[in-house]
Amino acid sequence: MCEVIEEGVLKDIPYHVKKLKVEHIPQILDLQQAVVDSLPDKQTLEPLSDEEFRFILEGNGLMIGVLIEDRLIAFRALLIPEMDDQGLGKDIGLTEEEDLKRVLYQEISNVHPDFRGYGLQKKMAQIIMKHIDMSNFDYVLATVMPYNIPSIKDKLHQGMYIAALKEKYGGKLRYIFFKPLHKKPKLKKESVFISMGDIEGQKNLLHNGYIGVAIKEQGDDWFVEYKKVLDEGLV
Repeated sequence: MCEVIEEGVLKDIPYHVKKLKVEHIPQILDLQQAVVDSLPDKQTLEPLSDEEFRFILEGNGLMIGVLIEDRLIAFRALLIPEMDDQGLGKDIGLTEEEDLKRVLYQEISNVHPDFRGYGLQKKMAQIIMKHIDMSNFDYVLATVMPYNIPSIKDKLHQGMYIAALKEKYGGKLRYIFFKPLHKKPKLKKESVFISMGDIEGQKNLLHNGYIGVAIKEQGDDWFVEYKKVLDEGLV
């Protein structure tokens, strides 16, 4: 029996949030497939395999799920990586093994298409971070595809910043987001706004000590706001 960690009401229907276990994998995979099927651009999401979900659920992270009765309608996962195996820690400038052991990944978040627009991503983010011992970690890291606006907003809402823009997962372009858990970067007041589609321009800013702090819509495009980190640096 899984412990209920929070309850609420969605569309006048009661729901509950639980820590997921290995036996939930079939429901997790079904929900992930429903989300993938609904995406206009399948490159937006990097799906996890049965083995990757099992790895998290067998003690290498945490997954929570939102259920209506026994139906899983949303889930969110945090992964404790095997020595930063995707290299995201190195992408934000970590070099020492002891530091790379203290990173946590926001691995994946899915909400069934029928239940989008009710703030479930934000709700799950708030809940899952309460159930991790933050004394064991210094940074939460995540990747998001440019122009995946809901996911970018989700990360920024959590106090994350864009630290890099690189090809990951076999050549897929991704922002590398980071959230420092024990300190905030000190930033200059001046901002630079640049189109999300200007990949080389953003890479140049990031290379020269800027980080992404916000996005805004202007006309038919989205712009990223960058600010320069003061001499103390990110890490």
